[in-house]
Amino acid sequence: MYKIIGTDGKTYGPVDAALLKQWIAENRVERQTPVFVDGTVDWTFLGLLPEFVGLFAPPPPPAPGPTPIRSSRPGPMSANVTVQTSSLAVTGLICGILSWSCCCCCGFPFNLLGILLSWMALSQINRQPDIYEGRGMAIAGLVLSGVSLFFYLLGFIYNLATSSFHYSLQGF
Repeated sequence: MYKIIGTDGKTYGPVDAALLKQWIAENRVERQTPVFVDGTVDWTFLGLLPEFVGLFAPPPPPAPGPTPIRSSRPGPMSANVTVQTSSLAVTGLICGILSWSCCCCCGFPFNLLGILLSWMALSQINRQPDIYEGRGMAIAGLVLSGVSLFFYLLGFIYNLATSSFHYSLQGF
């Protein structure tokens, strides 16, 4: 004789093996249904009992899909979500590099674009860390663009100061 715990949390039984086999065929119980067998000391799962093992349908194969990329960040990760590098972080880094390599206008407007895109990438990565990665690229783009903008503004102020000083000397 057997006792089971249903999905509603209630105990049913004692019932015989024939009735349990009927319930298995009707999908009223499953492998993980807790069962107590008379003469034993502890509960087990219905799918572990040798008299019922072959009666359950095999589990369905996993659905094909993209292979999840494991993140270097600690913590649990959902198996159906792939981690991708933020395109904003990549673009922000590229703009940061271009702000140093473009001599015209001292990297302007690439430094402003790099700051904006890198900032947006960091926000995106912070909001959805289980989907996006690339924090290092975003920070590098932010630093490169920020320092480039600083030097651009420093040069702009220097040019203003020296040109106004030059004009003031010509008046004498």
